[in-house]
Amino acid sequence: MSKMSTDLTRHALNGPTMGTRWSAQFHTAPDVDTAAIQTALQAAVAEVDAQMSTWSADSDLMRVNAAPVGEWCDVPAMLMTVIALGLDVGRASNGAFDIGMGDAVTAWGFGPAEAAPDRIKAAMNTNRVSASDALDLDVAAGRLRKTAPIALDLNGIAKGYGVDRLAETLRGFGIMNALVGIDGEMRAMGLRPDGAPWSIAVETPDPESRSAHSVLALQDAAVATSGDYRHWVEVQGRNLSHTMDPHRGAPLMSSPASVTVVAQTCAEADAWATVLMVLGAEQGAALARTLGLDALFLLRMSQTEYRSLGVGRLFAEEGTVTQAPRRAE
Repeated sequence: MSKMSTDLTRHALNGPTMGTRWSAQFHTAPDVDTAAIQTALQAAVAEVDAQMSTWSADSDLMRVNAAPVGEWCDVPAMLMTVIALGLDVGRASNGAFDIGMGDAVTAWGFGPAEAAPDRIKAAMNTNRVSASDALDLDVAAGRLRKTAPIALDLNGIAKGYGVDRLAETLRGFGIMNALVGIDGEMRAMGLRPDGAPWSIAVETPDPESRSAHSVLALQDAAVATSGDYRHWVEVQGRNLSHTMDPHRGAPLMSSPASVTVVAQTCAEADAWATVLMVLGAEQGAALARTLGLDALFLLRMSQTEYRSLGVGRLFAEEGTVTQAPRRAE
């Protein structure tokens, strides 16, 4: 017989990764030592970071970026998986998601280097080749090669994949019910000990404070949010989001305040949230409906009001207007 929820001990583990922190909430029998679990979870996200970071010159991703065009590069399995998924999402979104935007991300100061006008000009004037056209993947042999100059950047998908690795690691310990996340990307495994789904807040897209716009109840699903309110650069008095327009080699000029996507894996949710930010509410909602995605667009009407547009069975199709919480004077 399974233990009652009152017989279980709650654990809340966390640690550093990817410039933020990972977290894991789960329940076990009281005598379970979580030290090994903590170590394994930290190792799982460290492995993702070691393979996919653009902040570390010796990551596997940066080794690929440094390789000459036409040279085959051995690629570890996880990195290959994420690159292949990124290319699939890129093709399915008609190029709205492109993992070949590393030069633009760096130029605009969203990587380890500060923004540089000469690199910005070069990124915007480059005759861009999509990652799907610039990469040959030999998945069976675990290798790839560039067929054109390109700098890969996986920041729109790697964090979500890291969340998936946290979930897989817990399963390796026989833990099937948990809530794991990295920053705002979350994955719900099973149910809470009382049989209820896991509650995950969708944040109000307010750069001045953190508050919940709404709350999702999820079981065996992942959620990711892309927004314009946490990471940006200021250009001529205007805040530009860290999300890149693949067609311009520059930050989006206009976009929803945020897009939240629910999917089976967090890597998929992460990538598709970026796609819908790039496409915007009208085109993004149309694509989400076509592909059967569950998505919530929050559209800024003023500094304190947002219109929501839901797509899919988890979100109401009707748009509603919400007021951000009033900040203390």
